[in-house]
Amino acid sequence: VFKSLLRAVDSLKIPKDDIALVSGIGCASRLPGYVDWNTLHTTHGRALPFATGLKMARPDKKVLVVSGDGDATAIGGNHFIHSCRRNIDITVIVLNNFIYGMTGGQHSPTTPMGHIATTMPYGNVDPGFNIPELAKGAGATWVGRGTAYHVPALDKLIIEAIQHKGLSVLEIINACPTTHGRRNKFKSPTDMLLWMKDNFLPITAFGKLPPEKTAGKSPTGVLFKREAPEFCEIYYGMVERLKKQREKGA
Repeated sequence: VFKSLLRAVDSLKIPKDDIALVSGIGCASRLPGYVDWNTLHTTHGRALPFATGLKMARPDKKVLVVSGDGDATAIGGNHFIHSCRRNIDITVIVLNNFIYGMTGGQHSPTTPMGHIATTMPYGNVDPGFNIPELAKGAGATWVGRGTAYHVPALDKLIIEAIQHKGLSVLEIINACPTTHGRRNKFKSPTDMLLWMKDNFLPITAFGKLPPEKTAGKSPTGVLFKREAPEFCEIYYGMVERLKKQREKGA
């Protein structure tokens, strides 16, 4: 995933001073420590408020957020929903490994039903969030899904997510072999990658399958996109209107 992100930014020729990478807390949130860009490693679940402030102050910068499933949809779920609603020009990359990996294997809002976690030792009884559907329903104007297995496709998805004007959400399915895989009959990291290969299909292929063949499988690719006014442009447009009104009044 990290290599795909680097390749995407490099292919877009974005100067390092014109990009910012913001994260919260969790396994995925270590990424900003490995790049020579503008970076913010923030508090748990709060990457999006920090990123929103950064984008509002410097709308000329390309702002990316990298978050985990727990960081984005549990403690940060409220911020996730409202960031989608505002349609601010931020690229949100959610690394979904279906577990709280860093803190010991607790179940997260995306843990599949029946899967074992330290806080669900007999199997998870909570239905999991579908992150792309959540983002779409909350108002995100670009929504996609990729996996750590389908690398060339992932490179292209990250590029398109960054290029989109508005709030883009890219869910990336990845593996936590230690706290999720071992408890759920995945004997090795390779087994988890093969599971991604078999169960996450390009949306064109997924759409051709009969309903009985899609059980337990999910589409990948660009799942939804639309054009809508961007939040910073609306805000600064209002500021300019008020300035002109005051000048006329003076």
